[in-house]
Amino acid sequence: MPQAIATAAEGIRDGAGSSGAVGDGEASAADAAGTATGTATGTATGTATGTGPAQGSDFAPLLRAVKGQGLLERRTGWYAAGIAVNLIALGAVIAGMVLLGNTWWTLLLALPLAVFWSRTAFVGHDAGHAQITGDRRAGRAVGLVHANLLLGMNEAWWNDKHVRHHANPNHIDKDPDVGVGALVWTQKQAAQREGFARWLTRNQARLFFPMLLLEGIALKISGFQYLRRQPAGERALAALLLVAHLGLYATLLLTVLSPGKAVVFALVHHALFGLHLGMAFAPNHKGMEMPDPDGERWGHLQRQVLTSRNVRGGILTDWFLGGLNYQIEHHLFPSMPRPHLRLAQPMVRAHCKSLGMPYAETGLIESYRQALQHMHEVGEPLR
Repeated sequence: MPQAIATAAEGIRDGAGSSGAVGDGEASAADAAGTATGTATGTATGTATGTGPAQGSDFAPLLRAVKGQGLLERRTGWYAAGIAVNLIALGAVIAGMVLLGNTWWTLLLALPLAVFWSRTAFVGHDAGHAQITGDRRAGRAVGLVHANLLLGMNEAWWNDKHVRHHANPNHIDKDPDVGVGALVWTQKQAAQREGFARWLTRNQARLFFPMLLLEGIALKISGFQYLRRQPAGERALAALLLVAHLGLYATLLLTVLSPGKAVVFALVHHALFGLHLGMAFAPNHKGMEMPDPDGERWGHLQRQVLTSRNVRGGILTDWFLGGLNYQIEHHLFPSMPRPHLRLAQPMVRAHCKSLGMPYAETGLIESYRQALQHMHEVGEPLR
């Protein structure tokens, strides 16, 4: 579903709910029924526990306030300038590689190339959320170029996974980001591990950052594996761009470097790329509330705020984390352009305070500590 997450984002923009694109029959139209009409009879009388008659309308007054400030209006020009700067930076790094030639000094350029690849991934992420343009074809084109062609990462695979995450963040049965994989996120999941996986879970906190070094390669593998799930026409285009990426990347490295140096460069580059992306996504939800699958269904505001964590910082933090440090605002308004997230934060924080709803925000290092602490506690019974 190449633009499913854009559809979900449009649901929030238009007041239709947070997960309208998810075909599991549990889209949150009920959560924002008052949002669409603007008749939030309960306004701000709901509670953080989701009880009370205003559960479905707590989000409505916040949405009206945000829309009233124009914060859901797209910033296509801002994105166009950012994309141009990033492409120029990528070109400059490639030019530097060519100028340095077949020397180990070229390996130093793996770091800036990884950084600007991460910028490319952030653009692909925002395109999938319909933050850049309201034209879905144009948005998908931006996503295909930035993800499939420039990164070798299948944008359809990412959107499919990401829309399910946004619909039910930290929900053990519905969010693929907290499903059983190399890492696990609950002690119940940990108890079922055997053999090497059990050892991995026992030590997952200390292994987390080293494992991120493999994420850049894992993204490519997952993208190719997802091709068989795509419709034929979509699959052909996605496969063509993924193969083109591999061909262009290999051609660049083997033209500039000897085969041995090229392999080392590729490994270092992908390790740094995976580490950067992991450092941007790790603080967002790890160690935050996890809804009880058998408990009361949360409304949109509660579901997105209580499961998300913001990271304090200035312009450098915003740049390094691609705006994902405003994770609460991003989850509440997935189609909100990145430069508006900072502007929406005071409104969201004040709204949560008026409801008595916790609003999690911490420094970058502390966010990593909390995430690692959660992973450590999950593996504790196995030690």
